[in-house]
Amino acid sequence: MRPLLLILSALSCTFAQENADRQWYKGNTHTHTLWSDGNDFPDSVVDWYATHDYHFLALSDHNILSRGERWMAMKAIQKRRVTLGKSTLAKYRQRFGTDWVETRGEGDQLEVRLKPLAELKKRFEKPGEFLLIEAEEITDSFEKVQIHINAINVSDVIKPQKGRSPRETMRNNLRAVQAQEAATGQPILAHLNHPNFQWSLSPEDLAQVVEEQFFEVYNGHPSINHLGKPNRPGDENLWDIANTIRLVELQAEPLYGLATDDSHNYHGGDASPGRGWVMVHAASLEPAALIMAMREGAFYASTGVTLNHLDYGVASKAIRFEIEPEPSVTYKTEIFGTRRKSPNLPGESLGVIEGLKVHFPMTDEFHYIRATVTASKPHPNPSFQGQLSQAWTQPIGWKVSP
Repeated sequence: MRPLLLILSALSCTFAQENADRQWYKGNTHTHTLWSDGNDFPDSVVDWYATHDYHFLALSDHNILSRGERWMAMKAIQKRRVTLGKSTLAKYRQRFGTDWVETRGEGDQLEVRLKPLAELKKRFEKPGEFLLIEAEEITDSFEKVQIHINAINVSDVIKPQKGRSPRETMRNNLRAVQAQEAATGQPILAHLNHPNFQWSLSPEDLAQVVEEQFFEVYNGHPSINHLGKPNRPGDENLWDIANTIRLVELQAEPLYGLATDDSHNYHGGDASPGRGWVMVHAASLEPAALIMAMREGAFYASTGVTLNHLDYGVASKAIRFEIEPEPSVTYKTEIFGTRRKSPNLPGESLGVIEGLKVHFPMTDEFHYIRATVTASKPHPNPSFQGQLSQAWTQPIGWKVSP
């Protein structure tokens, strides 16, 4: 569990000293390849992220790890293409060369070997620069309710656990993740994916399953209903409602929010890479260090806005950061929180700050506060109409009773 909030100025100084040597690392924790329902080779997918300024990547295919010997028919690969032109195999050979690409058979019987993660790590990883983390999207359901949970840094595949209700299904899968972590001593970060996909989960569901500590406040797939609809809250509003229930009614820690790609399509198509990511302030570019930092809330989610000097410490008494400017771009930061006197108004807008420097004090008036930064520039690869580049900080100021 994350540490409880302590309102002690001495701890603030200690926090600053302890985090002086940390660095910011950009990563995506939700990615698909031909190992499940993506439409490109895993090495081509990794190459895209490695050459677009990412520091870490989790390949999170559905209910499978990229291990062992697997061949895939070229006919099946080509059927997944969205746009025509040069074939997937031709692009693959052009990028990596014929010595790397392994095929067998001819004509309609032509197959291509999918590279396992171990081989990808040898080719792409660079200490302190780029890291691949083994992951899985545990893909489960209860009746028509879709329950997908990413498990990052697993040591073995985790099978869908099922349950007698949506909440029990969530809880059973999260407990399976916890059990593997306890058995191996290897930390695993679990985050709930796209709660509005097929309108599957309510704010109350996210609130009640307190085993969950992370969820996707932004997912780049265009079919996950990020903005909600008149009678269903969007992902950001859902976050505030769930966190208010947790803090006010359940005395439980709030959810932290990630932005991810959920990329599937690399040859045209709507679910493409580079839409959302996390920026993690960690001691090193290693799975355990990244997960520890995220459990501390030492990260923010982004779709194109960069934050500097972000104060996220447990002793922080304010939202405080600076926005890295881009030419001809303006920024508005909206502060959200729930007042103690009006818990029936979760995630109320508490004010808008224009400009590059943001400071908003946390007082006992609030259960928590958080910030959403919106830039005037359109997202270069939008997942919904009119999308602007944004960033989300984690909720601060909260505390729960022992």
